[in-house]
Amino acid sequence: MKGFFKGSATALITPFNEEGVNYEVLDQLIDFQIENGTDAIVFLGTTGEPSTMSFAEEHVMMEHAVKKVAKRAKVIFGCGSNCTADAVMTAKKAESLGADGLLAVTPYYNKCTQNGLVEYYRAICEAVSIPVIAYNVPGRTGVEIQPATMDKIANIPNIAGIKDAGGNMSKTMETLRLVRNRCDVYSGEDALNFPILAVGGVGVISVLSNIAPKEVKELCTLVQAGKLAEAAALNDKLLPVANACFIEVNPIPVKAAVNMLGFNAGTPRAPLTVIEPQNAEKLRSAMQAFGLETK
Repeated sequence: MKGFFKGSATALITPFNEEGVNYEVLDQLIDFQIENGTDAIVFLGTTGEPSTMSFAEEHVMMEHAVKKVAKRAKVIFGCGSNCTADAVMTAKKAESLGADGLLAVTPYYNKCTQNGLVEYYRAICEAVSIPVIAYNVPGRTGVEIQPATMDKIANIPNIAGIKDAGGNMSKTMETLRLVRNRCDVYSGEDALNFPILAVGGVGVISVLSNIAPKEVKELCTLVQAGKLAEAAALNDKLLPVANACFIEVNPIPVKAAVNMLGFNAGTPRAPLTVIEPQNAEKLRSAMQAFGLETK
């Protein structure tokens, strides 16, 4: 299926405090995203640290997020797992709570074959009626959705597209060639947002837009309008701060960056740690050079 959403989606951080999810700050972050034009918000993706959350925590957060967003943007929940049964359970729960769509990362650790990927996505999609975006991030999972495999996955009726965080433009181009008439391609790699959009990607699922939602949305709008020179100039400004957001493993830097903007987002959950002081200064410098006010 095509056309689930266009433009910018933010892979939102999850703010934590000693009690659990900090819902006061989560509400602030949701409003910040919507006020700055974000088209969709992804909760419980990699950046949201779901691997450190219980199912009960996730379900409460899902219900809260749907109510808070209140149809002002598309709501997408992460549902992927290295256990297909868990992925299906989470997908069903998300749909029952009002999700507009799902983001399903490939299985990890125990991995699977390319045929296994097709069956994994088929199982999730057959369990729900809402759109599902496949999430390719081999640097995290050790499993890559090959273009020929995505060609097969695209035949599943409610597959809306692929979030491509593989970092390989040659494979991205081949995936686009194979699936662009049946489902959409979204950039999942902030450093490659501009080229992926320019060759036919319809949007981005961005970490950077946690702190620069207006500008990431503008990049999408410029490319969609064919204003490539203006988009390239904006991308040149965005790229240093995008790279700084990955100076350590995600979401360590971007959570620090959100705190630098003045939101009390807390720290990552163990085993992730707070950003190293020297990297915090590099991140702050990149943000300030871009024009973001930091605290």
